[in-house]
Amino acid sequence: MDAGSQCVLQYLTEVEEAAEDVLTTKQQIVDLDMKRNRNREALSALKHEMSDSEKVKVCFGNMFIKFPTSKTREMIQKDLEQLDKEISDLRRGLKAKVNCLNEMQGNPELRGYNLSPLSADEIRAINSLLTR
Repeated sequence: MDAGSQCVLQYLTEVEEAAEDVLTTKQQIVDLDMKRNRNREALSALKHEMSDSEKVKVCFGNMFIKFPTSKTREMIQKDLEQLDKEISDLRRGLKAKVNCLNEMQGNPELRGYNLSPLSADEIRAINSLLTR
């Protein structure tokens, strides 16, 4: 193979690896989001259908263990917070990976892609200014 063909093959390999990395990250986000939704459903069921005096069976790997309802709620809540953090980290990293892939392909950077939502404090400040 001549040098030109080798260069094109190297370029296509790098672009394919970057695209695969983007797709893998997207799939990780989807999987974590599905787990987060299952945890929300479990938390909702614990809040509405179970009393605090009852014990519930919780699955750990291939075992079921009885735990107090309040302790189980706390565990699920902590898991939800951890999943939210992981998902937001993956989304932040995905933006950089997509920009890198677009740069490799010669496409312009996505406009408006790096926007972030207003925080609760910023929304309150805007609302207070609008109500004057």
